[in-house]
This record gives sequence, structure tokens and C-alpha cells, in this order.
Amino acid sequence: MRGWWQDLTDLVLPADCAGCGAPRTALCARCRAMLGAGVARRVRPVPEPAGLPVVHAVAPYAAEVRALLLAHKERGALVLAGVLGRALAGAVRAGLGKGGAGATASGRGPVLLVPVPSARWAVRARGHDPVRRMALAAAGELRRTGTPARVAAVLRQRRAVADQAGLDARQRLENLAGALEVSPGGGRLLGAGRVVLVDDLMTTGASLAEAARALRGAGLSRPDRGTVVYDAITREGREEQRIGVRQERSEWVHSAPEKAVLNAVGVMLRAAVIAAPRDSFGINRN
Repeated sequence: MRGWWQDLTDLVLPADCAGCGAPRTALCARCRAMLGAGVARRVRPVPEPAGLPVVHAVAPYAAEVRALLLAHKERGALVLAGVLGRALAGAVRAGLGKGGAGATASGRGPVLLVPVPSARWAVRARGHDPVRRMALAAAGELRRTGTPARVAAVLRQRRAVADQAGLDARQRLENLAGALEVSPGGGRLLGAGRVVLVDDLMTTGASLAEAARALRGAGLSRPDRGTVVYDAITREGREEQRIGVRQERSEWVHSAPEKAVLNAVGVMLRAAVIAAPRDSFGINRN
């Protein structure tokens, strides 16, 4: 009911811009351009968790972009789903690379957008599932621009997790470890195309790493399956303290058994997100 009522009020009532507060417009031209004009770039958190795929983002998580994502997710500004979905589609294309529009010709099937699931309590509290809504909009945009795509919501939580707010990077990894799984029959569904995990935001990468682990557990990253897993868009907040000590990063990434296994089989996983912290856009780090 809340989602239906919000859809109606979005159409009828005037609103200020959810990004900058400009009057009498749900989204002003300037804020719309901030999401639509940028080219998706690779982003990497510090420290980078083991198993994190290559991730692409459209914009830094700051100022107006942060306000837009929070308005859609926490305040139910459903009118923003379309523009956020189009931005997400751009990040997906960056992850797909040259194969983006040629999915059918390449014989690898359609793009399957897999939303990273929200906690059940969060969906109930918000009255809607923001990531799934954006994924549906992104799939429509990809189809409109020549890339066969659909949403496959096959990931689910297998156990309860604590609220991520206030947790640092290591605590988030511990909180989410083993929390996700592919629903029964989901592996067969995903075998029909190229998988893209989608979410709205990446900060520490813990959600993406756990989602990718669940998909690997379903056998989607084996070279003999012919399926490449692309990961995208996490929902973690930006307010936590980030830990970037070189020694700790070395232990997490270069000594991680899961990362070593991925390198051994020659599988590269990719990702696309709408937003990420500004400092994670600096990919030329040692």
C-alpha cells in the first residue's frame, strides 16, 4: 500500500528536487546530468576484500548523488527509479565492455541483472525494494538500447544479519559471511545468460564479495559453464570509518585463499554500481 500511495503522490503533488532542493521539480536538470553525463569508471575499496570482482561506478557518493540515492531508498521517492535505473544501465555496460550490445550475436545469451537482496526487515520498513526497482528500470533501458536484459532475483538471505551502519570494513565482512545463497532452481535460470549483480552503492565491498561468493557456490564462475559473473551495486552506507593500512590490505587481498583460487582458474568477475566513495575511483594505487 505504501508503494502504491507513493507512486500516486509522486504524480500529483509538486516536489523539490531530491538532489539539490530546487523547487517544484522532483529532479532538476543539473542533478539529472550528474547521473547521466558521467562515464562509468572502475572503483576499488581500501582494503579490497577477497573475492571482490572488478567494479564500475557512475558517480562519487557525495552531495547530490548521495541525496538522490537516500531519497529513493529511505524516503520512497519512487519517481527517481527511472533515472537511477538508466545510470545503473550505464555502469552495467561498462562492465560488459564491447560485448554489451552484442549479447545475442556472441551466443552468450541475455544480460541477467541479479539484485543484491536487502534484509527483510529493511524492505518492510521502507515499504519497497529499492534495488530491485532500479534493476527493473535498468533492464528496460538496456533492452531499449539494444542489449537483451531481464531481472533474475535469485539471491536470498539464508540467515539474519545485523544492521551494517557503524561497522567497519572487517566487521561488515564478518557480519555478511555466508549470509546469502542462490534460491532453489536459480542456478539453472542464471545459466541462460551473463550475470550482473546489481545494487545502488559500494563502499567496503562486503556485500558484493558475499553476493559473488554465493553465485560462485552455484557454479556460475566455472570456465566450463561459459558464464562470466558481473557484479554491481551495493547498498552499504558511507558514514563508517574506512581502514586503509597497507599491511592489512596485503593480508586481506594478496594472501586471501579465495582470491588465489580465482586467479588459478583464470576467471575474472566484473561489477557495476551507481555510486562509490570518491577515493575509490583512484585505481592506480600500488
